[in-house]
Amino acid sequence: MTLSSMTGFGRAEGHIGNYSWVWEIRSVNGKTLDIRVRIPSGLDAMDQHIKSTLKDSIARGNVNVSLQLQKESGEPTVEINTEALDKLVAVAKDASKKHDLPMPSIDRLLGIRDVVAVTDTDEDEEAITARDEALKASFTEAVTSFKEARDREGKATFDMLSSIVDEIEMQVGEAETVAGSQPQEIKKRFEEKVAQFLDKNQGLEPERVTQELVILATKADVKEETDRLHAHISSARMLLKEKGPVGRKLEFLSQEFNRETNTLCSKSSDITLTNIGLALKSSIDQLREQILNVE
Repeated sequence: MTLSSMTGFGRAEGHIGNYSWVWEIRSVNGKTLDIRVRIPSGLDAMDQHIKSTLKDSIARGNVNVSLQLQKESGEPTVEINTEALDKLVAVAKDASKKHDLPMPSIDRLLGIRDVVAVTDTDEDEEAITARDEALKASFTEAVTSFKEARDREGKATFDMLSSIVDEIEMQVGEAETVAGSQPQEIKKRFEEKVAQFLDKNQGLEPERVTQELVILATKADVKEETDRLHAHISSARMLLKEKGPVGRKLEFLSQEFNRETNTLCSKSSDITLTNIGLALKSSIDQLREQILNVE
């Protein structure tokens, strides 16, 4: 069994140095593969890695990826631009004398842009590279968890689809049994009507009666439809065991199931066969609903 669902959830946690994080991946049904990424600013380069990794793993679904990244405060490094500060002090002294104003406080001078720079001690290039590599490895774990969830859901969907296909096969068999008695029923009803209107066939040529019966029986013949339904059942079972994405093929096949069943119902001249056709349509609707979740 290789069927995969488009619904899934994956999660992975990790930490390195002062960093800790949680990856989460969620997906629901989609006609194509649509990946949306929500990660903290400064990690834009990670976006392409996320998308390419997922594209290598899955083919369809609306996928949302999120990263929650936290950093513990480390010992900061404070650097003062003494050259800029000296110039500011000199300018302040001249202005104070010239305009008879008080000197500005040192905290005001230090608050001017580019005079003081505060950096984290672990924000060097080597530490950032190690963090990004750890994030990528952790994301791979999240993708594995995500794929396993989709495969588990796919197993449950496979079981449901197989059960529905078995039900369809049984209903088609019932339709064949009922349809086999249609020619006799058509003949009986036709002869009764002829008898009513033409005084029990008096004056009506036997050849004409036979001709009309053949036409009616031909119109009511559903063997072509049941044969095609059996072929679709075989195709469905093969697709359910096929490797790779099969959702689109199954969607098309469900349309073909519906088309043949509609024709079968339109040809029915027996209430029992009509009811079987309606039950078939109900089963095919169930099939369609489950197929929408197949990758």
